[in-house]
Amino acid sequence: MSDKIIANNQVTIMGEVASEFIFSHEVFGEGFYMVDILVRRLSNSEDRIPLMVSERLIDVTQDYRGEYIMASGQFRSYNRHEEQKNRLILSVFAREIEFIDDEPEGSKTNSILLDGYICKQPIYRKTPLGREIADLLLAVNRPYGKSDYIPCICWGRNARYAAAFEIGEHVQVLGRIQSREYVKKISETETEKRIAYEVSVSKLECMGE
Repeated sequence: MSDKIIANNQVTIMGEVASEFIFSHEVFGEGFYMVDILVRRLSNSEDRIPLMVSERLIDVTQDYRGEYIMASGQFRSYNRHEEQKNRLILSVFAREIEFIDDEPEGSKTNSILLDGYICKQPIYRKTPLGREIADLLLAVNRPYGKSDYIPCICWGRNARYAAAFEIGEHVQVLGRIQSREYVKKISETETEKRIAYEVSVSKLECMGE
């Protein structure tokens, strides 16, 4: 059963290790660590994607910065309580990792397939230049009654299509994980640079009930 459920959330990223491993948490004696991966876009910019790795998959005491890896797994979320409210934290949970010779090229460096349910009314808008955008929040089921909540962004005709979705509708999404920097206002005098993650949708399909 768990294999069937895992098929609804599949990610593969390839890129350069850009940080050291930082301890995240431990489950039943197994330590999990975070590391940043720089994944190149076709436009030559980069996405900085957080990868959660078990100490059983890789030697987390080593510094692999500058090396290239391919990781496959799931895009996961959890809520972290801070500043009197919950913040959605997203990362790629690695199930397999392998080192690759050099920096890969092309669209296969970053792909994600999600099969889930609309859990918030889609937000449709237009940019000042008239580009159509729709924001979706997808609930993707995980084994043992858990769910991951994944923000997705659609463009153009996909945005128009997504704008009509109702809460609870079953949809399948194909796309890529992207990162973007934004400035969070902490107080009247303080701001903080943060990174948000979302799935940029290339294909979208309503699966019906």
